[in-house]
Amino acid sequence: MIEVTPFERLGRFRNEWLNARHHFSFGSYVDRSRMGWGALRVWNDDEIAPGTGFDLHPHRDMEIVTYVRQGTITHRDNLGNVGHTSAGNVQVMSAGTGIVHAEHNLGDEPVRLFQIWIVPQKQGVAPRWEMRNFPEGATEGKLHVMASGRAGEAGAMSIHQDAAVLGARLKPAQSVTYKLGQGRRAYVVSTDGAIRVNGVAVPPRAGVAINDERELTIEANEATDVVLVDVP
Repeated sequence: MIEVTPFERLGRFRNEWLNARHHFSFGSYVDRSRMGWGALRVWNDDEIAPGTGFDLHPHRDMEIVTYVRQGTITHRDNLGNVGHTSAGNVQVMSAGTGIVHAEHNLGDEPVRLFQIWIVPQKQGVAPRWEMRNFPEGATEGKLHVMASGRAGEAGAMSIHQDAAVLGARLKPAQSVTYKLGQGRRAYVVSTDGAIRVNGVAVPPRAGVAINDERELTIEANEATDVVLVDVP
């Protein structure tokens, strides 16, 4: 099954500094039929105005993966972490027993990012934060594992769930394939261009919910980045 939710049908929130779309119920957007996809609970498509951002606020018992599409987001938290994650790179926060953090755009251009929340296998873990600059070309024409809780995926940032977040940068007509295990689900979003997933047309920034498919072929109609989440 491949189900496409166009960008225009996503939940939305907008104020003077944040322009957000919600793939699943979040905040003031409530749709009981869209409460997540397997262990994937949240996928927000956020645009943060320059000089603004999310002030200090708490989380607990959630794996939060941030994929930056444009600009640089600056993180700080009550554990003493401070870091800057730029376009094409990823940060991971395991909220665990509790963490208080802020995310700000200190630059002079909008920051665009995907914020992805995955329900952990185990609650009450020690909170942590990590970011990584992936080598140039790591995602060119192939799916690169950026965060994972699965064994045998060296180099990926760790999360507390049998899940993975992957990214690929595709040229027009370029494709990648991905094997989806028995009983697994995937969720796919293209950042900028239209794609096809197993022949199904998908417009930019639409959400693609997938299950009962053992192999995925993702083909780009135009240059774009693709983010795939594989969850139980």
